[in-house]
Amino acid sequence: MTNHETLVSPVGVTLDRFIKRQQSSLPFASGELSQLLRDIALAGKIINREINRAGLVDITGAFGMENVQGEAQQKLDVIANVRFIRALKNGGEVSAIITEEDEGIIYTDNDEGKYVVAIDPLDGSSNIDVNVSIGTIFSIYRRITPTGTKPTIDDFLQGGRSQVAAGYILYGSSTILVYTTGQGVNTFTYENSLGEYFLSQTDLKSPEDGSIYSVNEGYYNSFVSPARAYITNCKLRDYNSRYIGSLVADFHRNLLKGGIYLYPPSKKHPKGKLRLMYECYPLAFIAEQAGAAASDGYQDILDIEPTELHQRTPMIIGSSEMVRDALSYF
Repeated sequence: MTNHETLVSPVGVTLDRFIKRQQSSLPFASGELSQLLRDIALAGKIINREINRAGLVDITGAFGMENVQGEAQQKLDVIANVRFIRALKNGGEVSAIITEEDEGIIYTDNDEGKYVVAIDPLDGSSNIDVNVSIGTIFSIYRRITPTGTKPTIDDFLQGGRSQVAAGYILYGSSTILVYTTGQGVNTFTYENSLGEYFLSQTDLKSPEDGSIYSVNEGYYNSFVSPARAYITNCKLRDYNSRYIGSLVADFHRNLLKGGIYLYPPSKKHPKGKLRLMYECYPLAFIAEQAGAAASDGYQDILDIEPTELHQRTPMIIGSSEMVRDALSYF
């Protein structure tokens, strides 16, 4: 390295460059999947900007309506939903979308698109007003209906094992994009001044075991008995309780540090609360690629057969040894 070069440290590998390098390992994609991932990344940049100026303009607080889940929509929920739909439509690679905020399939009017996307545009939106980390979760499928025809619900209900890519964006102390195409997990950190995502880690592996458990213990008495027994055992083992209330943030911490996240069945949500298509499937795909595990208590999340777009499920996800221990109670 020359004297001049020592004055200028390298900035790292950008997301665009990394995706182009990896494209050769996905011969079926022919560039479309790479472009789709870039479209999602672009929308994430826009949402990052909106979140960072949330206290300066009137985009925090409730929107005054409920989404299809019966949950109060926040203003940023609506903004994120519009931004991602617009980015995916303009990108030209997607023929249809489902989101947490809309009841039915959103058609992009691009029937030649080879992919469909299931997305939670802004997970943890109840934390927006108190400046706590929130995120975006997405899942990508290669459509099974012929291109040139209108997509159908069958394109979405292929099952978790059929995902060709999945990921999430965490908007926190830094903005991080994490994704997998089934060949390991890669993470990228957004650099605001350059407006680029830079590679942070390749082939991320989660610790096999840990001592963090994440669960909303306010619902303890409402949970099914196996879940209560496991939570009690966590306390007896002096595990650390860490619960943010933003699924992406809790999952990301446990993925890196070793831990387990639980949202078991309860009296209020006997079939579970989390959405299978755009919360549990994508996170389970990432977990398995990172050496972690995900279950509903009885079978792998990715093996659950989907029957509807907004299907709910219990979920136990995290370090493989901790999940295995939890499952012994069910």
